[in-house]
Amino acid sequence: MDPIFFLPPHEPSAPRRRRANFRGSSAPKVMVAILGIAIGAAIAWTFAIPRRTEKNSTAQTASLTNPGAGTGVASVSASAPTHASVAAHQTSPQIPTTPFVNITAAAGIDFRHVSGAYGDKFLPESMGGGVAFFDYDGDGAPDLLLINSSAWPGHPVAGQTAATMALYHNDGHGHFTNVTAGSGLDVTFYGMGVAIGDYDNDGRPDVFISGVNGNHLFHNEGGGHFRDVTADAQVGGKAEDWGTSCAWLDYDNDGLLDLFVCNYVKWSPQIDLAKASADPSARTYAQPTRFDGTFCYLYHNEGHGHFRDVSATAGIQVKNAAGKPAAKAMGVVPVDLDGDGWIDLVVSNDGLQNFVFHNEGNGTFKEIGALSGAGFDNFGRARGGMGIDAAHFANGPALGIMVGNFANEMSALFVSDDSHLNFTDIGAEQGIGPAGVTLLKFGAFFFDYDNDGRLDALFTNGQLDPAVEKLQPGQHYRQPAQLFWNTGSAQGIRFVLVPPAKCGADFVMPIVGRGSAFADIDSDGDPDVIFTQIDGPPVLLRNDQALGHHFARFKLVGTRSNRDAIGAWIRVRIGEQTLERQVMPTRSYLSQSELPVTFGLGALTRVEDVEIIWPRGTHQHLDAAHITLDRTMTVEEPRESK
Repeated sequence: MDPIFFLPPHEPSAPRRRRANFRGSSAPKVMVAILGIAIGAAIAWTFAIPRRTEKNSTAQTASLTNPGAGTGVASVSASAPTHASVAAHQTSPQIPTTPFVNITAAAGIDFRHVSGAYGDKFLPESMGGGVAFFDYDGDGAPDLLLINSSAWPGHPVAGQTAATMALYHNDGHGHFTNVTAGSGLDVTFYGMGVAIGDYDNDGRPDVFISGVNGNHLFHNEGGGHFRDVTADAQVGGKAEDWGTSCAWLDYDNDGLLDLFVCNYVKWSPQIDLAKASADPSARTYAQPTRFDGTFCYLYHNEGHGHFRDVSATAGIQVKNAAGKPAAKAMGVVPVDLDGDGWIDLVVSNDGLQNFVFHNEGNGTFKEIGALSGAGFDNFGRARGGMGIDAAHFANGPALGIMVGNFANEMSALFVSDDSHLNFTDIGAEQGIGPAGVTLLKFGAFFFDYDNDGRLDALFTNGQLDPAVEKLQPGQHYRQPAQLFWNTGSAQGIRFVLVPPAKCGADFVMPIVGRGSAFADIDSDGDPDVIFTQIDGPPVLLRNDQALGHHFARFKLVGTRSNRDAIGAWIRVRIGEQTLERQVMPTRSYLSQSELPVTFGLGALTRVEDVEIIWPRGTHQHLDAAHITLDRTMTVEEPRESK
């Protein structure tokens, strides 16, 4: 790993991206929403009519593989695909061969998730558990934390000791040692999601775990030991809470990480049993529509290990028309949607509209999901949102928000227009919608699995109930994950489903998939992935691509900003293109990916410029002379700004 270095900062005279004029009259916003629905209807009609497409996909991908050729910057197409063109692209020989190999047991991972299911069909049994890659000991290698649930009181799991979380140390070469015992994370409760962040800026990443009947915060004491500080920090929530995905972010740019926690539904065993069938033999997991909604939590970091619940005053508590809590939140992605320097929040809800919380820059948020176009599908319908991620997947100014939705619903790909706060769902015509429509999508994230400079997409899938195969012909409890290769096409379909022959049979092995994350576990520069599943072992997949692609990889260290640099943006200029990525471990469902950011470069051997926009606003430039490819570079934030 290269030593830390820093260059003099540069303070821009203009915002990083053009600010949207979104706070005026509500009439234009309503018209935008109506127009979005109308456009969606037109797209769907077009999609239903088969037609031939004649495109030179070789020419279209060349400009992104070699940024000096062609148009340089890809645009997002609005043209509709056909079933024939989808098939043609999916069998395209251009998809690289990138085998993923299941190394779970060989790597030393012996964890098994415990749902506690014993027959009463409690809904939480179908929803866990998360996973996190993070470097808990600061040796430069991503370690692994797996979140477990537990047996229900009075119903121990036969033949098993009490289930706990599991912490594994990575030796830097992709082999893991179980170090749970005595770590402080060897605790038993009904865990769900996880968020990693150095909330006190002491250089050691801390662990927050959400769960049923309360949440837990563990301070990293160093030496592989964690201490439960939930009570002192006051972030445990209520005993009746069911926490799901969670995220660290600095929403007020004071240099301290704040905490956002999704809550799912109002739940207890008694409530669940009241919703169930009186005939135990006919009992299935109750649908979330039968449960009341909840409020999410936002905790402000007051410093010195203390947090304050600002959910109500900050505008996070959304109510429905009846005045009741309106969230059934499953996923969250923090991202600065409009480039105004204040990080926003997008929350996926199950069966309700998605929330888009715009950061007003004064400690409050404004919920604009419906008006932005990202709250519903193009017909104005709510979907069952699960995992979520956001990225500049087309290597241009448009931002994409990807949401994995329930079975028989297409995944969403909401893409922004020039205002950055108006979105249209183009998941159908960009390829990720039709290919996974029958699957139940949980984990979802963007990543560049082949290091060609274009962000690809991944979904982890699995149904809720083993009985689904009897109740719904054509559905399967265990389902394959899906990998979508980004073709870079400026017209037509951008994402094509990667067949097993190209990604390996291990990748598409059917599982009851839930959480998912990525990290470079073996220091070879490409992202490896992990899937979690209900009542089973995780699936750790090593990326064995041998394409010879180069990469630029950065680990940022904040000094004035939060030490993890969560929320920072990195821009890498190559030829006529600028690749832009956010430092953000929170993505997917219940999970956290690695903190360092990798830019695939394909065959290129140099970059022209790197710009870092730190969370507190400083712009830092690194020229080509300071960039070392094919290894991790650590960059420290300038301690003073002009």
